[in-house]
Amino acid sequence: MIHLESDYNNGAHETVLNHFWETNNERTQSYGDDRFSNQARNLIREACGAPDAQIWFLAGGTQTNATIIDSVLQPYEGVLCPDTAHINVHESGAVEFTGHKVIALPSHDGKLAVEDLQTWCQNYFADETAEHMVRPGMVYITFPTELGTLYTADELRALQEVCRSYHLLLYVDGARLAYGLAASQDVTLPLLAQLADIFYIGGTKCGALCGEAVVFPKGDAPTHMLSRIKQHGALLAKSRVVGVQFEALFTPVNASGSEKPLYLAIGQNAVTLAMRLRRLFVEKLGYQPFIDSPTNQQFYILPNDRMKQLQQVIGFEKWCPVDENHTACRFVTSWATTEFEIEEMEKLLLSL
Repeated sequence: MIHLESDYNNGAHETVLNHFWETNNERTQSYGDDRFSNQARNLIREACGAPDAQIWFLAGGTQTNATIIDSVLQPYEGVLCPDTAHINVHESGAVEFTGHKVIALPSHDGKLAVEDLQTWCQNYFADETAEHMVRPGMVYITFPTELGTLYTADELRALQEVCRSYHLLLYVDGARLAYGLAASQDVTLPLLAQLADIFYIGGTKCGALCGEAVVFPKGDAPTHMLSRIKQHGALLAKSRVVGVQFEALFTPVNASGSEKPLYLAIGQNAVTLAMRLRRLFVEKLGYQPFIDSPTNQQFYILPNDRMKQLQQVIGFEKWCPVDENHTACRFVTSWATTEFEIEEMEKLLLSL
C-alpha cells in the first residue's frame, strides 16, 4: 500500500531523530528555557530576518490556533477567515470554545479575497449598531491554504493593508509552511515576518514528530505569554521535545549548492514529487484537477469505479462528490515521500 492520505502519517525526518538520540541524555531546564529551544529560536530569527522576534513552541496546530487567537483578542472580538479555513471547518469549534466567534467569508479556491475583506469591514464599521455585534480583531489565513493554493506576495500585502486600515491583526497559519514556501515564487520567511503580525511554522506536517513554532516577528507578544499558554493546557513541561526538533529543522544544510535550513530543503522534496503526480494524473491519465494546486496537496476528479479500484492499493482521501459518477480525491506528498513510491504508483495506475 502506498500512503498518500496526508503529510502527518509518518514519523520524523532522520536528522530530527538523530538529534533526539544525540542529546537524549543531557539534562536541561523545562518550560521553554532549555538550550535547544533557545538555539532554535535564534536559528528561526535568522531565517526570518527578524532579530526581535519572540517565539513560542506548542505541540500541535489546533492547540496553537486556539491558544494564540484567545491570547491576542479581547473577549468581545472575533476572527475573520475564509469559510474553508481550518479553524472554521476542522478544529471542532476549538476557537469558539474559547469564546471567540469565527466569522467566515467566502473562499476563493481556499483564499480570502481582499475585496471581500474590504467590503465586510466597510459595512461593519459603517453600521450604527456595530457595538452590539462581535467586533473583528484578527484576520486568519493559511499558507498554503486548505486546498493547497498559495497567496502571492502582492495578495498578502493587500490583505495587510486592509488589516492596517481597520486595526486588525494578520495571523498566518503555517501548518504546511515548508511546502508553501517551496512552491511559491515570491513568498519567503522574511516576507512573512514583515507582513504578518503573528504566524506559525508547522513542524507536525513538515518533518517533526510534533510541534509548531509561533512567531511574533515584531517581538510584541502579549504580556505573560507563558501563563497564557499554560492556562490553555498548551505549555510543555519537557519543552526540549519541540526545541530539539526545530533546532534540527532550522540548522542550515547544503541544498543544491546553497546553505538553507533543513526545513526549507525537505519541503522541496514534497513539491517536486507532487508535480510528478500532476504529470501522471493530467498528462498520462487524462484526469482533470479539482483544484489547481502547486503544493504537496493534489486534487483530482476520478470516476467512482476507478476510485474504488485505487483504494485497494493506494491510500488517499475522498474529498467531496463532484456528481453521481465522479469524486474529487486528495493525494498528499510529504517530506517522507520517495521517488520509488511515485514510480510504483505510476506503474499501478497505468496498469489498471
